[in-house]
Amino acid sequence: MRRASRAPHAPPPPLAPVGPGRRAFVTGALATAGLAAAGCAPPDTLISGETRLRQWNLFAGGDGLRMIEMHDAYQAEHPGIDFRATTFTWGAPFYTKVAMGAAGGRGADIATVHVSRLESLAPGRLLDPIDPGLLAEFGIDDTVVLPNIWEKCFFDGQLYAIPIDTHVLIQYINLDVCRQAGVLDADDRLVEVSGVDAYFDLLREIQGVTGDYGLSMDTWNPWSNFWALYRQQDGELVLGEDDFEMDDDKALAAMDVMYRLAEEGLAPRHSRDADTAANIANGHAGLMIHGNWEIPTLEATGIEFSATQFPAVFGNHRTRGDSHCYVFPHQRDRDPERTRAAAEYAAWMLHNSLTWAGGGHIPAYQPVVESAEYDALHPQSEYREAAENVQFEPEAWFSGSAGRLQEEAAGALTTLHQGTQTPEQALDQLKGTIRNLLSVPSPV
Repeated sequence: MRRASRAPHAPPPPLAPVGPGRRAFVTGALATAGLAAAGCAPPDTLISGETRLRQWNLFAGGDGLRMIEMHDAYQAEHPGIDFRATTFTWGAPFYTKVAMGAAGGRGADIATVHVSRLESLAPGRLLDPIDPGLLAEFGIDDTVVLPNIWEKCFFDGQLYAIPIDTHVLIQYINLDVCRQAGVLDADDRLVEVSGVDAYFDLLREIQGVTGDYGLSMDTWNPWSNFWALYRQQDGELVLGEDDFEMDDDKALAAMDVMYRLAEEGLAPRHSRDADTAANIANGHAGLMIHGNWEIPTLEATGIEFSATQFPAVFGNHRTRGDSHCYVFPHQRDRDPERTRAAAEYAAWMLHNSLTWAGGGHIPAYQPVVESAEYDALHPQSEYREAAENVQFEPEAWFSGSAGRLQEEAAGALTTLHQGTQTPEQALDQLKGTIRNLLSVPSPV
């Protein structure tokens, strides 16, 4: 639930520019990327009197455009910062770039990563710690971020990340279809159901209207759905050096839900990328489970839709998710002035993250989430509590967003949707995948 009893937050301190001068903005060209990796910059950026700030990120598509919008606003308010943001390809290429730059002590001043990837980025070697006192000077500390998110930013007792958002799996609602199915209340909100049987009954009611499916979901990247269902049952995955512990009964229960959804025709056997959103947009399904980043996709279709937290299939709304966060890649000779500018930049982005929320992500900065402006943002304000229910994966070099666990687990889990393996067979394959990953040394 939303923490209504929490005292209002004091307004953040003013964020003054760091130094005088002009502004500069360049994004993701390969030539620029090469210069950044070499720790160099075009001659026209090396002008005395400016504070140079280099930022690396992985945002493309709608997120990328929104980030550019925010960077333009940041630059307009900070003419004394020689700012350059460089965008690299999402996923493994980006993390390889960050690791290689940091390994040589030539990382960017600040970079955007997933908090779930901290372990794989070797904090203390590839990442430099962040001074909480410096960050607090700009109004960012543990009083303005949810405890479950703030705690993920630490490694061995030191702060290594500044959270930007929480992004999670949520449930989308085609309001027209669901009205016809009679599963909305008087306020056009989806009726609350809890438990496997009740949820399947809800989907059957919706399927009676669509004639196709009750639910649309991605069947090609199913790890996130499995992890949400497994964690709703308090399922644990404890990773050791060469072995692991997993609750077979709870894993089988989660897999049985995934298997039955397709077997009973309530969800498609094959749905990938754009197909998943198309199913709900075209009325082939009344509900969709997908990431909150699909908000702009559905807005572009023009359908009337809403969204809520991940369904309470096992009695609660726990969901798989992650957080984008800022980190300081390792630099051999970290400049105090540029480090201060990087902390101020991160704070400015958090203070102004209502713009970021427009893309569906839940801001980490709670004064934004608790604001009247966010209350007026729909459907984002209707699933904000999902940030308190986010379930991160266990820490390992191969876990987290764009990690090998997520990618390789699909080999077992997609068979549940396709009906080519039973839950018992898929579980055996998944456990074999985890054992194989544990046998591979960390690349860092």
